[in-house]
Amino acid sequence: MLVLMETQRAARGRARSEVSRQAVLAAATQIIGTDGYAALSIERIARESGVGKQTVYRWWPTKADVVMEALLHKVEVNIPIPDTGSLEADLRQFLTTSLRFGRMSQVVELLRALAAEAQLNPDFAERFRATFVDHRRAALTTILTRDEGRRPAPVRTSTLVDVVFGVIWYRLLILPTEFDDDLVTELVTLLTPTGDQ
Repeated sequence: MLVLMETQRAARGRARSEVSRQAVLAAATQIIGTDGYAALSIERIARESGVGKQTVYRWWPTKADVVMEALLHKVEVNIPIPDTGSLEADLRQFLTTSLRFGRMSQVVELLRALAAEAQLNPDFAERFRATFVDHRRAALTTILTRDEGRRPAPVRTSTLVDVVFGVIWYRLLILPTEFDDDLVTELVTLLTPTGDQ
């Protein structure tokens, strides 16, 4: 997905300097970490990153897009897609790392900010779904489809993915609840065919 974003931006202007890109993403993350999403602006990102404001606007249409890319980069680095040969082990590892990441207060704030922005800005909502949400769904789908033939036929992979991310987003946005180890075990139990536990 990051490759897609790079291709889209390259069509709008010059290729990005990786040093400048990292400076912008780091500045956005730092601002949110110290002052919250409400304090974030393209102008402040440009000032604190040392990258020109027009350059930032050329590479990212909104501050939410900067935040989304920063968060997606963190996700890709911190939450690999395991392939141990065991569905139960892969799910447990993926969910454990995902929920551990989701317990970080800064990450929680970023996710909530992006979800809120998606409700207010239809154009961003489309980019958020196509880039961040679909990326995370694809990761879990990859794990689940390795064992698709052994699950009961009425349960589609897409439904199982909905269940997992539905629980996560519900706990983030509607009824804030701690992501604990019991939740990992419960989700693995729901997703794992009988006998694979």
